[in-house]
Amino acid sequence: MTPVVNKTLPEFEAFATGGVKFTPSANLGHAVVLYFYPKDATPGCTTEAMQFRDHHQDFLAAGAVVFGVSRDNLASHEKFKQALELPFELIADTEEKLCHMFGVVKNKIMYGKKVKGIERSTFLIDADGVMRAEWRGIKVAGHVDEVLKAVQALKQAA
Repeated sequence: MTPVVNKTLPEFEAFATGGVKFTPSANLGHAVVLYFYPKDATPGCTTEAMQFRDHHQDFLAAGAVVFGVSRDNLASHEKFKQALELPFELIADTEEKLCHMFGVVKNKIMYGKKVKGIERSTFLIDADGVMRAEWRGIKVAGHVDEVLKAVQALKQAA
């Protein structure tokens, strides 16, 4: 079941760094920012992770937790998280269950070849577990600021 804006997120389970088991129900009571990115330690993904890191306190102040999601395994995520000193957890979606659920797996052309990749996307879930916003096929520049504004607006509306 694909999550839809203004609908409750279906229940699922995913494993993240720090031994965290992510479920939507375990995160009720605060907003959740789920951002999907193609690959650990690549230029765009590193920049995006650093921007979420640099605004992490702002997200917490607005009542939101941040989780990054990619197809990398937990060992890769732990290394990436440590290298960038990320204060949030990274979900390892090695079987692409979440990627398919959220519809972020896309065919891309890389070096002239068709490959299956992750479309950089972000989803905002409110404190009641309802998806309130989605950004798909985004560019890194300015994106984190836009997501933060949406989180802050959500808090003000509550």
